[in-house]
Amino acid sequence: MQSTFSGIEIGKRSLITHNLGLSVVGHNLSNASKEGYSCQRIELEAAEPIYRPQLNRSETAGQIGQGVQASTIERIRDGLLEGRIIGQANGEGYWQARDKYILMAEQIYNEPTDSSVRTLMDRFWDGWQELSVHPTEMASRQAVLQRGEAVVEGIQLRYQNLDRIRTMIDDDIQATTDRVNKLITEIADLNREITKSEGAGDNPNDLLDRRDLLVERLSTLVNVTIDERDPDEFNIHTSGFHIVQGEIARPFENVPDPQNEGLSNVVWQHSGENAMFRGGRLAGLQELRDVDIRGEIQKLDNMAMNFIDLVNEIHGEGYGLNKETGTDFFVNYPRVLNALGNYDSNGDGEFDVSYVFRLSGSNELNAQEQIGIGGTMTLPGPTDDIQIDYAPTDTVGDVIERVNNSAAEVAARLNRNNQLELKATPAADQENPDFVLRDIQDSGQFLAGYAGMLAGPGAENGYTWQQPDAVQELRSDEVRYAVAPLQHPSGWIQVNEELKQQPSAIAASFGEAGQPGESGDGSAALEVAKLRNHAVNVGQISTFDDYFADTVAEIGLKGEEAERALRTQEDIMKDLRDMRESISGVNIDEEVAQMIKYQHGYQSAARFVTQVDRMLDTIINRMGV
Repeated sequence: MQSTFSGIEIGKRSLITHNLGLSVVGHNLSNASKEGYSCQRIELEAAEPIYRPQLNRSETAGQIGQGVQASTIERIRDGLLEGRIIGQANGEGYWQARDKYILMAEQIYNEPTDSSVRTLMDRFWDGWQELSVHPTEMASRQAVLQRGEAVVEGIQLRYQNLDRIRTMIDDDIQATTDRVNKLITEIADLNREITKSEGAGDNPNDLLDRRDLLVERLSTLVNVTIDERDPDEFNIHTSGFHIVQGEIARPFENVPDPQNEGLSNVVWQHSGENAMFRGGRLAGLQELRDVDIRGEIQKLDNMAMNFIDLVNEIHGEGYGLNKETGTDFFVNYPRVLNALGNYDSNGDGEFDVSYVFRLSGSNELNAQEQIGIGGTMTLPGPTDDIQIDYAPTDTVGDVIERVNNSAAEVAARLNRNNQLELKATPAADQENPDFVLRDIQDSGQFLAGYAGMLAGPGAENGYTWQQPDAVQELRSDEVRYAVAPLQHPSGWIQVNEELKQQPSAIAASFGEAGQPGESGDGSAALEVAKLRNHAVNVGQISTFDDYFADTVAEIGLKGEEAERALRTQEDIMKDLRDMRESISGVNIDEEVAQMIKYQHGYQSAARFVTQVDRMLDTIINRMGV
């Protein structure tokens, strides 16, 4: 039967429940400005009534209610919207990183200005043009030297600035990796606390908010997906691998990579395997360092190396006022000291590879002449070998153009003696060294009997760098070669110190029959000056002017792409976060309305208890004998 004091119990439940509602409202108002906080609501339900429908229940008009009670305190959260935000945030982080560092790279290419590399190089060509007109004047030689020094300093400065950006990105990668490790460790710790609270039947809303905030921050750094199919275990994956599994965090570490100039590789700490990311700030930084900025340095190195090689080729055949020849204008530092290019790549004390930059055939060719033979050349590419077919009706120029327009990491040209010349270019794969010719084969006779380079057709007569003394396997001793240069020619390019000490040694004329040219002959200087607009055929870059035009245009387009993509991502994320704020954020007006509602409910419950107390007072104290 119902107790006489049941009214007091009903009022007490109401007081407790409305007081709890006021506490929740106060908690919401206190955290209204907190990042990642989700508005909370108390869920009310009627207390279990007296008299269940059993055989021994009393005869009453119906179930008698026992007031109100709080069933749970819930977060207001849209799970699907949260998934969209986490899935989209990695794009925002990716483009933020690219936009920042691409802008830095753009500022290095200060073209066209009086101090730009292109302007300095134009003045260098002008100096040679002036020397060709006044080949006997020392003032013209001094001008060539000074302008050569200026262009060298400009190229070195550009390399140093690019290398500095790459080092900054590497430092950023290490710092970002540490942030990722800190976040996943904290998330795993939160998972432990959340599991304990949920095991006790509680809703750890504040802990859940904190975890969601950390997951969102993590998703801007690396691409992540959330797996909540198991209610007892919260999992986070990146690129298909567990990064957080319940209470277990799988962090990363940075390991120097000797094949990437000692820069850091991000690897899994538990296995040592390289970690692959498809989005987020970390993926953007890795792409910037190992693709974009590395590519800019390689293009600068390629230009500098061929600039050195072509000027030295002409200057070495010319004569100075001192009647001497064979002097290089620029210093060329070889990568290996062995004259044949032999190198010990694995450090076992035995030569096992050949580092050769350039091969020149022994036969004189005509660019307009049809070759009259057919076959297929096999040249090294970025990932696989490149097949280049040639037919009897092709001219020598056609074949050279086909090589240079392919994806092969080899450039072809006819040198001053009209001999076919193959030069190595920078390698796309970090495992392959820059400016090193690798495997070269020809199924026909173009590179063999026609150009006089290979010993014969077929794979058995091909050139391969994976052996010592590779140049001795070529067609004859007349095949000329050059050892690969020291890494990053743009960083060490210098004018020959001998010419600084003796400017009269600067070559301005070509000799005849091994004798110096006549006084006033400026043919060699004019030949150097022609390099300005001459088709040097360095890969797909026809002239040096093409290099400057292409690099400035490409970095500008990358900057424009990064800026537009970042703006688009920021707009998308703003819309999603605004939508989340409208659902989960704390609305002050709404909370004040809730506070008034609970306040009135509390006052009503208090008045109800007062009235019940008066009734009980009448029964206990005023009824009797």
